[in-house]
Amino acid sequence: MVNMHSPHGAGPADDRTARARIRDEALRLFAERGADGVPLRDVASAAGVSAALVVKHYGSKDGLRDAVDEHVAAVFEAMLAEVALSPRPEPAELRSLAETVAGHLPPGSAVTDYLGRMLVDGGPSGTALFRRLYDVAVATLDAMVTAGLAEPGADPRVRAAVLLTNDLGALILRRHVADVLGLDPLSPEGTARWGAEILTIYATGLGGRAPEPRPDEPKGRP
Repeated sequence: MVNMHSPHGAGPADDRTARARIRDEALRLFAERGADGVPLRDVASAAGVSAALVVKHYGSKDGLRDAVDEHVAAVFEAMLAEVALSPRPEPAELRSLAETVAGHLPPGSAVTDYLGRMLVDGGPSGTALFRRLYDVAVATLDAMVTAGLAEPGADPRVRAAVLLTNDLGALILRRHVADVLGLDPLSPEGTARWGAEILTIYATGLGGRAPEPRPDEPKGRP
């Protein structure tokens, strides 16, 4: 099972293994400075272990970066799968990936910043991770179509890419979005407003109106 709360959300009693602490601290530091700007000794210091133990667990910085990549990919795969498989009979009740991320990751998690750095910086690792996320997005759309929650469109593979890049954009650009809107799109208020607008666009196009909330639902802020 993927522990989606570990980076960087350990509680007061940190019961993570040394291997997990190393991975999580590497994730945080790589997100802040890029992997090339973080020596293994800095990861070791942040994790409270020796550099030799980092090498014992991961072999090299490349091995550690691969482990972080695998972890971030697994986190997003689990989230995308939840978006597809959770029973939501009405389109207005579907959650975007950004909403799912906000519900699973603790405040201040380095996962989204790390993902953004990987995808923007490019390189083999970023390309491979995006391909994995895209494959999951294709499977997610297929599962939603099978469940009657979506239409495949004329070009399902392009549709899956559009949906994925839209959600990733909200995650990667969240700090810029927060700056112009005064609202973090991953905060509870932000996901409610952001998700409602995205779903309205998906459901009705740019010329449509948002569906009226049910009587038991509060209306969103203007």
